[in-house]
Amino acid sequence: MAPRSQPAARRLSRPGPRGDSEQTRAAILKAALEEFAQEGLAGARIDHIARAARVNKALLYYYFRDKEALYGATLEHVFSGLADRLRGVLEQDLPPREKIIALAGAHFDYIAASPIYPRVVQRELMRAGRSGSPHIQRIYQRYLAPLKDRLVGLFAEGMARGDFRPVHPLHFFFSMVAMNVFYFSSLPMLRLLLDGDPLAPERVAARRAAVLDFVAAALFTAPRAEQPSATDGKDES
Repeated sequence: MAPRSQPAARRLSRPGPRGDSEQTRAAILKAALEEFAQEGLAGARIDHIARAARVNKALLYYYFRDKEALYGATLEHVFSGLADRLRGVLEQDLPPREKIIALAGAHFDYIAASPIYPRVVQRELMRAGRSGSPHIQRIYQRYLAPLKDRLVGLFAEGMARGDFRPVHPLHFFFSMVAMNVFYFSSLPMLRLLLDGDPLAPERVAARRAAVLDFVAAALFTAPRAEQPSATDGKDES
C-alpha cells in the first residue's frame, strides 16, 4: 500500500531550507509586532498573526510554542536591534560631543524606522504590575546592562574634558530617550497638534534636528574663550 499522505498542517509544520526558515520567522515576528502594538498581549490573536504572516497556526507554533513566547520574541527583536545600533556608536573612536550626538541620532533613527516599537515596549512596561514582567529582567541583562558602563564612561570622559557640564549620566540618558519615544508614541495627539502627518519625512527630519539641538544645548559647555594676554586692556603708550 502507498503511504498515507500527511495532513496539510503537519506537512507545513516543518521549516524548509535555512533561508526559508529565517524568512518565515521574520514574517511571523513582523506580523506579531503589528498585532501586539495594536492589541497588547491579552487582546492579540494568534490567528490574526498567522494570517498576516501568511502561515498556518501549526507552523507558527513550530517556531513559537505559545503566545507568550512569541510576545517575548518580539521584545527580544526590538531590544537586540537597538542594542546593536547603540553599541556600534559607543565603540566608535569619536570625541565625546560627536559621540553623544551620534548616539541620540542612532536611537531616534531606530525608532523612526519602526514607530510601533515604543508601543510594544510601553505595553510590556505597563503590564509589569503586581506579578511583574517575565521578560524585562532578561532583556535588561542581555541587551542593556552590557551598554551601561560604556554609556557612563562616555559621560565621565566628556565631563573630565570639560566638554559636558556636570550631569547624572543615566538621568540625562533617560531624558534623551524619552524625547525620542514620546514623539513616536504620541502620534494620535501629534496629528492634531501638528495639523498633519507627524511621520511625513520633513516632519521626522525636523523632529530629529530639534532633539539633537536640545541634547547639545542641555549638555555641552560653552566653547572655551581664549585666555586674555597680560597686556589686554592696558595702555601700551
